[in-house]
Amino acid sequence: MYPEIDTPALVIDLDVVRANVTEMAKVATTNDVGLRPHIKTHKIPELARMQVEAGAVGITCAKLGEAEVMADAGIDDILLAYPIWGEPKLRRLAALRERARVRVSLDSPDVAAGLGRLGLRTGSPVEVLVEVDTGMHRLGRPPGRQTADLVAEIAAIPGVEVVGLLTLAGHAYRSRSWEELLEISRREGEDLVATAELCAREGVELREISVGSTPTARYAAEVPGVTEIRPGTYIFNDTTMMRLGVATEETTGARVLATVVGRPSPERVVLDAGTKCLTSDGLGSPGWISAVGLPYLHMEFLNEEHGVARLEPGHANYGELPVGSRVRLVPSHACPVLNLFDVAHVVEDGEVVTELRVAARGAVR
Repeated sequence: MYPEIDTPALVIDLDVVRANVTEMAKVATTNDVGLRPHIKTHKIPELARMQVEAGAVGITCAKLGEAEVMADAGIDDILLAYPIWGEPKLRRLAALRERARVRVSLDSPDVAAGLGRLGLRTGSPVEVLVEVDTGMHRLGRPPGRQTADLVAEIAAIPGVEVVGLLTLAGHAYRSRSWEELLEISRREGEDLVATAELCAREGVELREISVGSTPTARYAAEVPGVTEIRPGTYIFNDTTMMRLGVATEETTGARVLATVVGRPSPERVVLDAGTKCLTSDGLGSPGWISAVGLPYLHMEFLNEEHGVARLEPGHANYGELPVGSRVRLVPSHACPVLNLFDVAHVVEDGEVVTELRVAARGAVR
């Protein structure tokens, strides 16, 4: 299995990635919404360009560092879905705006005031989207009156232009049923649309209703009034997406290739990929990290350099997966895994064809 690749290694299946990119672009086109994928999942400019060429209106970044890397690669329509605070970052944002259209999300007048000063200095208002808490309880105020009041306060700050509302239904990852996932998706869109209507009645017209999250994107896109979806993980998928029923093993496009380096007992398999290659996100959940084509191999825990897995009783023998065997692992959460590797080995039609640098790796500022 890919003998030319030394392990542990990140392997991207280009055929799967293309299919995933095409499918989500079709979702956006069918529902007449913009697709603005979040590149924090892959951090690779070549894949961002693939998404744009497939129809994405632009990209979403979490941090300025990611946006700078993507702008260097020629991508010129960027949403920074993160509050920008402090003069060092405002100076970088000013430089970034000279080569790309940049919108920023926020949830406080304090952040808006800094952006406003930048807008006034440059003679070009900073376009902002106000973040709404639709259930994740991270950033944002609840939909309705509290957010409408915040929008009015921010809209009054010179140097900024409030263009829309934004949310991330990250709580969908905790869905326990298909019905619950659909309900979260519906509410994600409807709550933002209703809040925008309230803002309009009070004199602030908003033209962008931007929703996020791979699990909800396909369904929130169907809500009348939603204008933009921002899924990220969909390009690769992972075991979390499989658990939620929006992906299968066949649609997972990023795997960690690992080698069996130890068989201390018939049931125990030790791999050369630990927490420095695989995130511990989701530890303990069913199918936390899965092995492609090996449903009887279950990952038990990770140390820094070791992945320790258990074979089911019917396969617990030294002849199964001897030292030197190779295993393809589907991570529980693709996004942090990409940030752990310098390069990705790209395969197409089962053959290794190239390497891609994870150019925005570590761009956390």
